Amino acid sequence: MLVSFENVTFAYTDVPILTDVSFSLHEKERVGLIGGNGEGKTTLIRLILGELAPDRGNIFLKNGIRIGYLAQSGGLETQATVWEAMQEVFAQDRELIAQLRETELKMQNADEETMRALSSRYESLNRRIAARDSYHCDVRVRTVLNGMGFADVYDQVVSTMSGGEKTRLKLCRLLLEEPELLILDEPTNHLDVKTLFWLEDYLASYKGSVFAVSHDRYFLDRLTSRTLELERGTVRSFKGNYSKYKILKEELFALQEKEYEKQQEEIAKLQDYVDRNLVRATTAKSAQSRVKQLDKMTLLEKPVPPPPPPRFSFTYRDRPYERVIDAPDFSLAVDGKTLIGQGSFTLMRGKKCALTGDNGTGKSTLLRFLMSKDPRVRAGKFVKFAYYDQENADLDPAERVLDCFWGRHSLLTQTQARNLLAQSGLQAEDMDKTVAQLSGGERAKLELALLQAAHGNVLVLDEPTNHLDLPARESLESALRAFDGTVLFVSHDRYFIGAVADCVALIEDGSLTFFDGTYDEFLEAQRKKQDRPPLPPPAPAAEKSATEKERGGYRSKEERAREARAKQRTKQIETRLEELEARESELNAEMAEYAADYAKMQEIWKELEALHAESDALYAEYETLI
Repeated sequence: MLVSFENVTFAYTDVPILTDVSFSLHEKERVGLIGGNGEGKTTLIRLILGELAPDRGNIFLKNGIRIGYLAQSGGLETQATVWEAMQEVFAQDRELIAQLRETELKMQNADEETMRALSSRYESLNRRIAARDSYHCDVRVRTVLNGMGFADVYDQVVSTMSGGEKTRLKLCRLLLEEPELLILDEPTNHLDVKTLFWLEDYLASYKGSVFAVSHDRYFLDRLTSRTLELERGTVRSFKGNYSKYKILKEELFALQEKEYEKQQEEIAKLQDYVDRNLVRATTAKSAQSRVKQLDKMTLLEKPVPPPPPPRFSFTYRDRPYERVIDAPDFSLAVDGKTLIGQGSFTLMRGKKCALTGDNGTGKSTLLRFLMSKDPRVRAGKFVKFAYYDQENADLDPAERVLDCFWGRHSLLTQTQARNLLAQSGLQAEDMDKTVAQLSGGERAKLELALLQAAHGNVLVLDEPTNHLDLPARESLESALRAFDGTVLFVSHDRYFIGAVADCVALIEDGSLTFFDGTYDEFLEAQRKKQDRPPLPPPAPAAEKSATEKERGGYRSKEERAREARAKQRTKQIETRLEELEARESELNAEMAEYAADYAKMQEIWKELEALHAESDALYAEYETLI
């Protein structure tokens, strides 16, 4: 057991946050923590870290436990380069290898007596290096940096990077440090889809335990095997990932409701008997027995349903022509950087298109371009755009919430305005707050209320799920699925994309390509393109379009051949490295056996030197292939 909470209660200035909370985290577990905005998830983490102390109850941690924590906005701060910052994790490994090399040099000119002592030290260092896997440190650093999107910035100084990049680097460092308990607070916020898949694959084989707070249902489904729900100050544990939790949660509520109703019926029946028979001499004794039954009964509390999620509904007045957006030939650049070299974009009425691509490829820029008055873009007749801006740049921080909404939709009565804001998840007390006083989730709900009131027939959404809790995301999905207009959106929430999109546009390597099909089908096609195994559970293979067939399934013959050669060479190197490691173990054993044989020790030393030289060369080549 790594962490145990026993009846923990905590409050901020008499406002209860946690009440009699009990749960445990065990070794090699993958646990997800979910709960609405403001429920106290970050508070619970701070209690684990010891930054807060409980008002009542006990928190037990394993002796000497190493905990790594990634906060939502907790980036890496250092004046070192990216490579240097990651190498700091392995300072002890470099020192061990340096001591080994120093010992090797001393052994070349040692006399027999000194050789015995040096051999013993050499063997001890080798065992420690092998146990720590020190020779693979550079490979591990490159694997993590490349997987997290830092392949081309090894020499960049960390302090010059953006906040999102610093947060990703902090995660890189935590992955390399390998703490026993890795606590991740919204780790997917700053990751693009490709990096998300890499991170999930990496964490699947992580040696320690992972405790993740996340609104990314896809991430939770792929990673976790147990779900903790924080609701109304209490924590309840469910076996399984997020999708399993949803089923179990509904079943539990239905069972509790049934048991409560059954007990209420029994109480009513007993009480009725008592009321009718207590005053009768012939039945008073049996009535008294019923009274005792009632007194001994442990009353069940009426189960409280989950808080109602916000309700969204999108409507429009005018139906546009069939071709709502047509940009047949364009290029796109920002500040001299080409985002799309030569592209075309057509969106038909009623389609729901997800725009995907790595961070920095220009997705938000393309959205704004397609809504602009640029002559290269033709909007269909009667098209009315309604835009959701992830930066909330259209909101005045100093304006009152009700004034912000009502000022743009003054034809609504104040009651109608308040009702729409309330349906979108804003409380009565939020109406008089300034926009600056709202949380990220509350600002998102204000934006969605404005979006609904705009009555656009083409919704253009830039990261609409950012800051929304899970019930709000699911409510938005339902509303967009029910909307019979057109939707063009950018999102890193793969679950959201899968629930809404019926086609996908991908920006990659400066080009814009389309996939007409579901997101699961798109992912399966992408994984086939990269010769990667399918995602669990396997999705149905997508039917190739004529354009894809002409391209040979996304890759040229030369590309496939080059990848095949790289894979074959990688396997050869791995096999040879295993052979060299086995031989090194044999030589280390021989050194202990022949410690008194000076001539034999010189032979062993020469072979070891050649072995290390070959290993170093193979590792250098291996790093270029992974």
